[in-house]
Amino acid sequence: MFGCCSLPVPFLQGHFTINSASFKHIDALQDLIMEPQPKTQRVKTVVSTLCKIPLLFLLLYLFVCSLDILSSAFQLAGGRVAGDIFQENAILSNPVAGLVVGILVTVLVQSSSTSTSIIVSLVSSGLLDVQSAIPIIMGSNIGTSVTNTIVALMQADRNYNDFRAFAGATVHDCFNWLSVLVLLPLEAASGLLRRTSQLAVDTLQLSSEEEAPELLKVLTEPLTMMIIQLDRSAITAIALGDQTVRNKSLVKHWCQSTTVKFILQNCTGPSWKRTSINGRHLFVDCSLSDLVIGLILLACSLLVLCSCLILLVKLLNSLLKGQVSSVINKVINTDFPFPFTWLAGYMALLVGAGMTFLVQSSSVFTSAITPLIGIGVINIERAYPLTLGSNLGTTTTAILAALASPGDKLAAATQVALCHFFFNLLGILLWYPIPASRLPIRMACALGKCTARYRWFAVLYLILCFLLFPSLVFALSVAGWKVMAGVGVPMIILVISGVIVNILQARMPGCLPRILQNWEFLPIWMTSLQPLDDLITRMTLLKEDCCEDFRKRLRQVLVGCEKLPEDWVTTATVIRETGREVLGVSSGQRTDDKETWWWNEEVHKSIQRKRLTRKKWDSERMEESQQE
Repeated sequence: MFGCCSLPVPFLQGHFTINSASFKHIDALQDLIMEPQPKTQRVKTVVSTLCKIPLLFLLLYLFVCSLDILSSAFQLAGGRVAGDIFQENAILSNPVAGLVVGILVTVLVQSSSTSTSIIVSLVSSGLLDVQSAIPIIMGSNIGTSVTNTIVALMQADRNYNDFRAFAGATVHDCFNWLSVLVLLPLEAASGLLRRTSQLAVDTLQLSSEEEAPELLKVLTEPLTMMIIQLDRSAITAIALGDQTVRNKSLVKHWCQSTTVKFILQNCTGPSWKRTSINGRHLFVDCSLSDLVIGLILLACSLLVLCSCLILLVKLLNSLLKGQVSSVINKVINTDFPFPFTWLAGYMALLVGAGMTFLVQSSSVFTSAITPLIGIGVINIERAYPLTLGSNLGTTTTAILAALASPGDKLAAATQVALCHFFFNLLGILLWYPIPASRLPIRMACALGKCTARYRWFAVLYLILCFLLFPSLVFALSVAGWKVMAGVGVPMIILVISGVIVNILQARMPGCLPRILQNWEFLPIWMTSLQPLDDLITRMTLLKEDCCEDFRKRLRQVLVGCEKLPEDWVTTATVIRETGREVLGVSSGQRTDDKETWWWNEEVHKSIQRKRLTRKKWDSERMEESQQE
């Protein structure tokens, strides 16, 4: 759909060429020829499928519940911090600081709905104006995409093609970041979103509804409320400055009930009595602090999430294989006949919006389709409009929640929710209708391929994108606009210059000076991740023992995939035997007491030769994938 493109930053230049076609592979030869099966075998296949389908729904249910518990765990661990951050109104008046606050708070509570509800409460109470709330809304949009990125990180194994999942997850991040880079300066300069949402509120005849619908929670609450129950209003109260709840636990220990009794006397009059009963969940009588409970739930929910995800992927692979996979792939990924080819993407966008409205969570929907992207059932071009539709779908839930506000707070709450809606709508208009403008797909493919080459890059991306970079920008914004301009402007100019030079190197190298026609004049650590990869590999090798699993673990470090050429099968053995030869140790003698042999120069020369072979082989595999 689009041509090859180099990364817009020099340090990834030359590592790979970006082409989304390499992420479409689903073993084309798998079950191409189906031989007739005996009747007994067919019966076993049918019974097996009938058993797998309920198991699939059970795993999906547990997966969604684990996401809910994960959100509760983050709220227990960081909810108070999130509430305290919102009290700094002087900082929130800075658009960049507000953006970073929205990112960090949403990452802390793992729920854009929670952070958005806090923002609505602040605006309704008059502690925050709509203009200051808009950047925070944008930040919450970015922060909510961390969930499916974590899911993709957990799904990643040593197979090159399985990093389609990481590309499918990060397309959400790339879309949100690009939208913010365009719309945040535009909003600061013109107030586009604020004026548009105000016009919509003034035009609509608004009336307060009873309650926003809760469709998914009806199914998940019977299980999640047996595990933990939180008083989420306490986080909002902390943000509003209510000191009475500062030392109050977020865990519900008591549930109040009111009993009304009618007593007949000479004059009939009602009397009421309030009783308090214990809440019914695992931590109701627990004396642990909120932080400890949050960490316990965090560990358990991540364990359940990983287990469900692994089993889901294996189960989907067994169900959606062969001809079934081909049929589903054609149905989902095939475009309409010409001249209505463009219509398929917009249909996918509507499906994403509708499904997100049903489950009331963009994180749940995008996390659920991430394994399908990983196994190749959904390609990244089709996942992109599904993700954009999910962004729109989650804003409709916020609008319905705003309509449930009291009459005096209805206008402000609805205006904030509409700002969220218009932000995503304008982002779609920027990055979807024109195929050449679909930069998030190219960026996501680049990140996926980089992660396929360097296994640690996914973790580095997660930490940098959602923690270190927002924290650095927040620190600069707190220091003042002069400090931020002094550091930020040169960095922005440097990045833009790198993008322009990269494009010219790929398309018109002759118009550049000779020194800028490539990046060879820069140190290798500035143009390649290979030195850092070598360092991480060396540190990993240093910790290895000559035990039974040495061969498997070393092969994973050096190769990074499971399918190896025949001459690679004995790589670990060759390197181990090289180390024995250098030390003069016989093949039957243990080397537990000689861990320092890893630092020997001859051993590392052998390792480097193997790594060069691997690099050449990886390049050939990428070229073959692009040709296909």
